[in-house]
Amino acid sequence: MKRKREAATRAEQALLAVLPRSVEVRLGAADDGGDVIVNGRPLQVKWAGEGQLGDVRRVLAQHIPRPDIVVARVLSPGARAELAEAGIGWVDETGAAEIALDTIIVARSGKPTKREAPRRWTPSALAVAEAALCGVKPTASAMHDATGLSMGSCVNALRILADLELLDASADRGRNSARRVGDRDRLLSAYASAAAALAPDLQVEVGVTWRDLADGLRKTADRWQAEQVDFAVTGALAAEQLAPYLTTVTTAEVYVSVETVVGLEALAASAGFKPVAGGRLILRPFPTMSANRLATQIGGLRVAPWPRVYVDLLHGGVRGEDAAEHLKEVVGDR
Repeated sequence: MKRKREAATRAEQALLAVLPRSVEVRLGAADDGGDVIVNGRPLQVKWAGEGQLGDVRRVLAQHIPRPDIVVARVLSPGARAELAEAGIGWVDETGAAEIALDTIIVARSGKPTKREAPRRWTPSALAVAEAALCGVKPTASAMHDATGLSMGSCVNALRILADLELLDASADRGRNSARRVGDRDRLLSAYASAAAALAPDLQVEVGVTWRDLADGLRKTADRWQAEQVDFAVTGALAAEQLAPYLTTVTTAEVYVSVETVVGLEALAASAGFKPVAGGRLILRPFPTMSANRLATQIGGLRVAPWPRVYVDLLHGGVRGEDAAEHLKEVVGDR
């Protein structure tokens, strides 16, 4: 109940911040028929969390009749497109808004936000959340075995997730403290925002002439494995292995166990490739220990854990967001 009230307050404050000063606004009372009254008109205003496409779709599915305005932390391009198609106004906490209600027209671009991790998220918390979404039991012992993090890091990460109300905890202490994932959608949404914020910017784009990206990568991976370099495919090519959706895959995004630009370039050179701006092979360091340890072998390719693939798809525009939601429905709900 407290969380719902806090969400409603954030939604109301964000809406009030973008409305013209000439508009008469007040918060709705119990018998007003709306959350906010604007120029005498009651409006249903609903909070959509982080603002990803899946968050918006859940809000629309849960409220009949549909809300007049949807508010979120930062609405993704796919979420904005979904709301526009439904004829629903939107606002996010960057100050961006698109509202068309009778004589009230608001169109604001907002201010780009710095890529900052949500409160209290750490790389260890990210790895543990990733593992929990993959089905690893949320105990320190199980997380230690799955992620390779120290026992202390696992205990602290589980406590952070419980404090953020992303894990339900029935005991606070001990290596086998009982915890469980309560709302998987909420954990995934929070994880996705934190993963995007904490992702390293380091990457090298490499030119390849492969007609078949998956086949070319399988052959290249043999060389990397001979050099004891771990790798895992992510993004659209990984989604093609896990839950096919996109009709064309134009780039291969690959995580590798290398942590410097020099190392990434050397790895490309070892396979006979050179860095090229806009190249179709994109090499990045593994973002977490769990992204490497939880990778699985599918169709002759080593594929990153599905939550990480989901995050990387979200940055592929509206089609990428659609593919991410499809991946969640096919793999995440198993």
